[in-house]
Amino acid sequence: MRDVVLVGGGVMGCLSALELLQAGCRVTLLERGELGREASWAGGGIVSPLYPWRYCDAVSALSDWSQGYYPALAEALLEQTGLDPEVHSCGLLWLDHDEQELALSWAGAHAKPLRSVDADFIYQQVPQLAAGFRGALWQLGLANVRNPRLMQSLRARLVQFDEFTLHEHCAVESLLRDGDAVLGVDCAVGRIEADAVVLCAGAWSGDWLAQVGLNLPVEPVKGQMLLYKMAPGWLPSIVMAQGRYAIPRRDGHILIGSTLEYEGYDKRTTEQALASLQASAEALLPALAAQAPVAQWAGLRPGSPDGVPYIGPLSAMPGLWLNTGHFRNGLVLAPASCRLLTDLMLGRTPDIDPAPYLPDTRLN
Repeated sequence: MRDVVLVGGGVMGCLSALELLQAGCRVTLLERGELGREASWAGGGIVSPLYPWRYCDAVSALSDWSQGYYPALAEALLEQTGLDPEVHSCGLLWLDHDEQELALSWAGAHAKPLRSVDADFIYQQVPQLAAGFRGALWQLGLANVRNPRLMQSLRARLVQFDEFTLHEHCAVESLLRDGDAVLGVDCAVGRIEADAVVLCAGAWSGDWLAQVGLNLPVEPVKGQMLLYKMAPGWLPSIVMAQGRYAIPRRDGHILIGSTLEYEGYDKRTTEQALASLQASAEALLPALAAQAPVAQWAGLRPGSPDGVPYIGPLSAMPGLWLNTGHFRNGLVLAPASCRLLTDLMLGRTPDIDPAPYLPDTRLN
């Protein structure tokens, strides 16, 4: 396989492009808007599912691989581009959680350094927390990545390759086909022939495939976020309670998230979400009540059943591949997903068992 067209310029498209380029392929990346400006820009960037013990082994396998890969990826991107993705190993506190037995059992099975801690530990670790928390789960070293900067550095790295072509503001109009076989795409810049076309269009993937008569259960799920600004280091670790989180960036910005809304492709922010997120922020970190949020935004996640992505070829349309449907965990699952996709496309033995993600066994 030599020439590959990727449809969608989020983290899946960009990391898939990088993997394929490093393997010697020619890659054309088509993005209907601006590179990395949808869910990959809007998310929080925790390098873990929010409650990892609630997920199936298929999600855990991708997450585990990616968590080990992110530090080296960030180091390489910084060296190659001068742009730091800021993988910040700050640890995470799950506060007053009622699933400790389940979580600790999961941690033991997956060799995760998760442990139960008491109130003394909690307030030594994060003195800014609201009073009254009695216990928590703590994972040392769990990281967050500053996803907008990750996307900037990925873009800068990709354009260094002579065999990479990027077309932004370039919607794909149709697939080039010979019978069922996919031979490329027809898009705003014309016909582009390829050995393979990879759909990594996030929340738009389900509707995109519906146009060619395939049912892919991926739909947009809106999430709204708030951003505060405090002094660098003011919040030492990620904290979570009742499904809401506060994520510290190295420069003192703090992300508060997020909502989960089934509103189609509506990305408008709302006063209701603002009030709800502010209430969560102040319940966790009372000092934020004296601060006005500096930004509010929304993004569209690619919702899928059980959050298990679709990765691999579609035998009904030879030449068409999928890497989509990562729901709330796109950033944490991306390195493993894109490595797995590349392994399958190039006939290499994959590090991760591909069976749980193959579209042919999961789509009607």
